[in-house]
Amino acid sequence: MHVLDAAHLFRLAVERAPAGSVLHAVGDEGVPIHEIAEVIGRHLNLPTASVPAEEFGFLGGILAVDQPASSTLTRELLGWRPVRPGLIEDLDKGHYFG
Repeated sequence: MHVLDAAHLFRLAVERAPAGSVLHAVGDEGVPIHEIAEVIGRHLNLPTASVPAEEFGFLGGILAVDQPASSTLTRELLGWRPVRPGLIEDLDKGHYFG
């Protein structure tokens, strides 16, 4: 999710969310790790390859598990809608690799 969408949600949460609310700041749902790696690799001129999760230690287990998250309830509660580019589109613009 774009930082400006996150900032907007944070402001809405402070101003409007009922005390004790659990909010999820999810702009893109279900972005595969390999897509993130491919964009980063392309911008850094590095090859990407699939490797066994065990090679990443404890982090491999986290990355290998499907962890769906949704901001549906957050959107309904606060009327929040991310409007900026999603993760892959934002990464692909290249300004993180300057």
